[in-house]
Formats: sequence, structure tokens, C-alpha cells
Amino acid sequence: MMDISIYSSFLPQVDPEASLAFYRDTLGFEVRKDVAYGGMRWITVGPKGQPDTSIVLHPPGATPGLTDDERRTISEMMAKGTYAMIILASRDLDATFERIQATGAEVVQEPTMQPYGIRDCAFRDPAGNHVRINEVT
Repeated sequence: MMDISIYSSFLPQVDPEASLAFYRDTLGFEVRKDVAYGGMRWITVGPKGQPDTSIVLHPPGATPGLTDDERRTISEMMAKGTYAMIILASRDLDATFERIQATGAEVVQEPTMQPYGIRDCAFRDPAGNHVRINEVT
């Protein structure tokens, strides 16, 4: 049996301060690392009490080997909210939704029972990433 777990996932960010405010202040994640290099920033955040799971908010243009066309496509997809997604979970979806909505975060979908059996809601982060929150019991 393999012992594999999810350690880090990467989401692009185009405004480090706005992304930091969303993940730290709106979602309540703790900042684990904030690294500047070459005029860019990589910010690692994660849920309190879960030190082994993190999200790295990274500058999308820093990916090695990207062409100008690919960078343009990524920017266009991020602006539409179709480039990256993360699914989070909450035991109290309604309270979580209300708390996040109250901060002025962009609502994509209010709490809804999906046809595939999951109740969830969705927001967009400042970079346009699709952030879904599943209700778990």
C-alpha cells in the first residue's frame, strides 16, 4: 500500500495582496510562506490545524517554457474564471457562505443541492479562480 497524500496545490494569482486578503482574511487560512523572487511572489496558505495541506498562490507567468501566446491564453481564461478551480469543504455551508458573502467576495452560486448529490456553493477569488465549497457531514 502506498502512503501518498495531497501536500500542495497551486492556484495562479495576479495580485498577491488581493489574493492574500481573500485566502487569509476571507477564508481564514494561515500564511505558511511568503516568498518574493524576481519581482514576483509565491504565497503558501492553508487551513488552520491542517499543516500538511497547502495552496501555493503563484504568479502564472513564472511557469518555465510558456510562450507569449500561452501566457495570453492563461490571462484570458483567468479573467473568465475558467483556468483554475479548487474545491474546499465545510461542515456548515450556510454559515460559511454567509460569512464569505459578507466580505464582498464574488458569488458564483449560492448554496445549492447539485443533481450529482452534493450541496455546495461557489465564489471567484481575486484572480478569477473558481472556489467551490462542498458541504460535508
